[in-house]
Amino acid sequence: MARVMVVGAGGVSRVVTHKLAALEEFDEILLASRTLERCTQIAESISTKSIQTAQLDADNVPETVKLIKAFRPDILVNVALPYQDLSLMDACLEAGVNYLDTANYEPPDNPKFEYRWQWAYQERFFEAGLTAILGCGFDPGVTGIFTAYALKHHFDEIHELDIVDCNAGTHGRAFATNFNPEINIREITQPGRYYEKGEWVTVPPLSIHQPVAYPEIGDRESYLLYHEELESLVKHIPTLKRARFWMTFSENYLMYLRVLETLGLTRIDPIDYEGTPVVPLKLLKKLLPDPSSLAATYTGQTSIGCHLRGIKNGQPQQYYIYNNCDHAKSYQEVGAQAISYTTGVPAALGALMVANGTWQKPGVFNVEQLDPDPFLERLGAMGLPWHEVIGQASPFVEE
Repeated sequence: MARVMVVGAGGVSRVVTHKLAALEEFDEILLASRTLERCTQIAESISTKSIQTAQLDADNVPETVKLIKAFRPDILVNVALPYQDLSLMDACLEAGVNYLDTANYEPPDNPKFEYRWQWAYQERFFEAGLTAILGCGFDPGVTGIFTAYALKHHFDEIHELDIVDCNAGTHGRAFATNFNPEINIREITQPGRYYEKGEWVTVPPLSIHQPVAYPEIGDRESYLLYHEELESLVKHIPTLKRARFWMTFSENYLMYLRVLETLGLTRIDPIDYEGTPVVPLKLLKKLLPDPSSLAATYTGQTSIGCHLRGIKNGQPQQYYIYNNCDHAKSYQEVGAQAISYTTGVPAALGALMVANGTWQKPGVFNVEQLDPDPFLERLGAMGLPWHEVIGQASPFVEE
């Protein structure tokens, strides 16, 4: 039996905590966040196990270390903000606890999400005999595991990777983000970036797009943007000649986003308002709907997967692997929409993989560096069934 500490109390945390509580391998769960009331709400929604709760400032390393040592978890699951990744990794090292997160570190004053800050912890975690798993959500997360599985079973070399992420759901709000508005908007307003022939190519934000066919959904306009798993996959799969990430946005969403950008409300530098410094994006976050509030009325599906091309036994090989997730069914099961569900389920399963020893080894790892088979063997039963099509033609128009 194992003990797990979850930090953060948003929509993803709700899913993680529900899924951990459903696993017989975990007998004690502690949920901690800056806002104790949100922890209590999640804990009270779970009837299968008693969930302990605590108030915690995850930026405060000594406070976090004290709580970890009092609870003595086998692993800490970080589903707080990416800003807190390094402080939580520091706390885990000091307290002697394994670590897992779903998104890489991002400095609050600079929207540059990179793995280099966390990769720098490799030697410290190795020497401490502790495991740190980075990016174990869906994208990043399952998309890396899908890619590792494809390489293990269907390719000798992967040459091209296109990760495709479609949200075909409807929540009835004029404009809302599916996860933390601040993090979401910082991500999609950055220049697009993809890997091509050994170099990173940068393009204006959302300037490259085309229709992509998604299973059970149909064609949706998909936009090239930079996503963090591209950095780690290019590093760990050296045969890649091209790697890209695509995400769908409705025209309505993009219209609102353009207006907000034009008005300066997506800026992250402080402005002076009657003598008080105000960060426009933080103000906008307060004005937009809480992503967890969208869940009750959300309908439709998400579809996330990987289109891969390469070589198997000297012959060209094409392969597609994906998951579709239903918003309404996610809400019915755990009270969260599918964006939170697809992130939270892999995080809970990744924690299990570490706690039961399957993925436990000293150092800092991205998920594609680990054995994908035991993870994918349990992913469907955890709520995210996956499908594969060998020989699936790429949907992308080649330049």
